[in-house]
Amino acid sequence: MKSACIKLSYHQIIDARTMQNWFEIGIINTSYNEFLLKSQSYNQERRYTTFQQMLANDKRANSLHYKVGFPISPYIDLLQKKIPTLTDNMGNPLRFDTYQFNIIDSDVGNKESHRVGITYFTDKHILIDNIGDYLLLATNNTMEKNAEEMTETFLLKIIPNLSICSFVRLP
Repeated sequence: MKSACIKLSYHQIIDARTMQNWFEIGIINTSYNEFLLKSQSYNQERRYTTFQQMLANDKRANSLHYKVGFPISPYIDLLQKKIPTLTDNMGNPLRFDTYQFNIIDSDVGNKESHRVGITYFTDKHILIDNIGDYLLLATNNTMEKNAEEMTETFLLKIIPNLSICSFVRLP
């Protein structure tokens, strides 16, 4: 396999029914409270209870992804650029560069139905090879700095919700 420069994305789904740690609890509580507040603009007559109903009635409700996601940024900052629940073969967390928040589902009358997703996007990595269910990767800056020397690598298991989101083959 020829090497390639790639970026990875990992989509974490957080559900009010299954939240387990401080991060998930904070994300659910903060985003649900913000959803209750911001969704009023798209439901002034209180005819709709779910996010999907609001979106079907008023396409501007699509902006709720951004508006509801804005107040969760302090929780994201506490991650210190480390993707929760995604580690390499040695248990080291994979780092992310940017993220995107989205509302999967919610209901103004039922917090238990609140479900959100956070997609984390990594910086560039060099894909050296794949070994079974694992990607053999190196950080992009490691390859540039050590072009003539041994390169540090790591193995990352291919799991659900992990994707290669951009790709360019190296010469």
